[in-house]
Amino acid sequence: MVRFVKFPNGTEIRAASLSERRENDEWRGFGLYLDAAWHPSWHSHVLGWEDFGLPSSPTQAVDEILSAYMRARAGEHVEVGCKGGLGRTGTVIACMAFLAGVAPEEAVTWVRRNYDQDAVETREQEQWVLWFAAEVGRRDRLAEVGR
Repeated sequence: MVRFVKFPNGTEIRAASLSERRENDEWRGFGLYLDAAWHPSWHSHVLGWEDFGLPSSPTQAVDEILSAYMRARAGEHVEVGCKGGLGRTGTVIACMAFLAGVAPEEAVTWVRRNYDQDAVETREQEQWVLWFAAEVGRRDRLAEVGR
């Protein structure tokens, strides 16, 4: 189920499930993983995020999603993965879709249409995408005040 996802602004990432884990992958420059079972030996970050759940540290998750998206936006090959490649991975892809210009309330639908119809598995994950968008907006407003 390794799939490339191209966002409306042209930014591209690769999504994968744990069963597709490749130790020596010349394509991948950075990985953002949502399950500790990935045990990456390459340049990456693993977020604490229970299957069918939400990140254990929401603000850290926002930081890491923003960082991974900016890497991809700059042309680095970024891989996002969890155990099955649907719930947590889909949630992160929806957050990245928002960063690429998709309206927050349309991000989950966009992911289901452009990645996998079963992506973002729980109502809580759907709500977290909206929270993510609001948090990014809050941070942007704070940055504006500080300028």
